[in-house]
Amino acid sequence: MTQVKSATQMKSAAEDKGLSGVAARLKAGRTNGFGIFHPGSWAMMIAGMMMIFSAFLPWVYVTLTQEIVGESFVLRGTDGPGVLTLAVGCLAFAGAFIPRRGLAIGHAAVPGVVVAAIVLLQIWNIIAASLETAWGSFLPGMGLVLAGGGAVILICAALKMYRGWAAPAAKR
Repeated sequence: MTQVKSATQMKSAAEDKGLSGVAARLKAGRTNGFGIFHPGSWAMMIAGMMMIFSAFLPWVYVTLTQEIVGESFVLRGTDGPGVLTLAVGCLAFAGAFIPRRGLAIGHAAVPGVVVAAIVLLQIWNIIAASLETAWGSFLPGMGLVLAGGGAVILICAALKMYRGWAAPAAKR
């Protein structure tokens, strides 16, 4: 009596045994947070890298200097609040590899809210400075847009993990 296994059963068994079950743990981590990855890992990695890159890009273009010097003055993220964005971007990226529910949610929510507040404050400053001078003399740069996008992704990932990742049962 020999059993004949289908090709999909053989493939699944081979995947589960690969590298001492790492493939199985990674697959399980996508659904319940076991292993290295958790439900918000990819979003946190992408958003963390967005924040890290945004710190080195232009955040504000000052076009008032164009008539005087011949080019726009550029404020980079590292000239101001982008340094904090760089730090919390690293925190968000590191949180993608923490398989604990509470820590992972914190590593997504805190950097997301902090950077969202920074971006909103910068937008307010750009609008206020443009109103005091000629409208359009201060323009947002790609770094500011990238940081704002990373903040939105992190806040959405935190909400997704909070709602969709089952909390562990209380120990007695």
